Amino acid sequence: MEYPYSKETVMKAKNGMAVLILSLILMIAGFAAIGAGGIILDENGSSAAGVTLLVAGILYSLICWIPFMGLKILKPQEALVLTLFGKYMGTLKGEGFFFVNPFVQAVNPATGAGAATATEDQNPLPQAGKAGGSAKTSLSAKTISLKSMTLNNNKQKINDALGNPVEVGIVVIWRIVNCSMAVFNVDNYKAFLSIQCDSALRNIARLYPYDIAEGGEEMTLRGSSQDVAEKLKAEIQSRVEIAGIEILEARITHLAYAPEIAAVMLQRQQATAIIDARKMIVDGAVGMVEMALAKLSENNIVDLDEERKAAMVSNLLVVLCGNRDAQPIVNSGSIY
Repeated sequence: MEYPYSKETVMKAKNGMAVLILSLILMIAGFAAIGAGGIILDENGSSAAGVTLLVAGILYSLICWIPFMGLKILKPQEALVLTLFGKYMGTLKGEGFFFVNPFVQAVNPATGAGAATATEDQNPLPQAGKAGGSAKTSLSAKTISLKSMTLNNNKQKINDALGNPVEVGIVVIWRIVNCSMAVFNVDNYKAFLSIQCDSALRNIARLYPYDIAEGGEEMTLRGSSQDVAEKLKAEIQSRVEIAGIEILEARITHLAYAPEIAAVMLQRQQATAIIDARKMIVDGAVGMVEMALAKLSENNIVDLDEERKAAMVSNLLVVLCGNRDAQPIVNSGSIY
């Protein structure tokens, strides 16, 4: 799908140091012209050369600050999205000292009143009324970071595929790959990413049960963490494509039953573990009883009728399956 501003224009800016030196020289020359024109007028009266120098020096001194507005400094992995009278002019990328049109304006909707930082541990949503929000942001605040950043939203209470409420938290590693889409296609790309992560997490978590179901083969949130992470990453990527954001990794960092059912589900897990253990003990005990009867019959040690075989099986199962050690009883008489 073709989104608006998907084709980013990378600006080719001039060397800022050369423009800075030239602007300083011209500024000094302008002040010198004012001084020279004043001296000539003092010596010669109303001299045309003196008036020309004086007027030219005054006029340039009034506008000498304009070239300095076009000087921009960028650090590694930073970019500036520039507009001229509301029209997108291009994106300035690359570390260094640059000179652009002095009248262009850097745009970054993720900065300003209450905007969250790139590595915010909570939802990076704007907070109304934050102190200092009405103050103008500096050029460094207008830069867009191209580094890999981390988003760690608050835990959410979500119903899994079986309807059980679980608490889930995720961490998302992301970066901006298209600055123009991030600036112009969404109002605030950080807040947009945070909301889409919460929505994608809720959509994915409700498709799978928390733990292994009766079938034992379907995917679960706890047992199939890698598969769930891949589906979660793909889901978030499809949602934030319009903002020019690439999702590098998305993983579940917290997974637990909600407090209101945690105790009950723990008892259920304990009961399931006890039942599984008992099944294993019974299977082993039956095998041992079969082996004992087969050995007795094979070696002709004793000839037991069906009733005494049943009694022996019962006694062996009680001994092998009991929770406590059996107390031996010595029979001094005959079993017949």
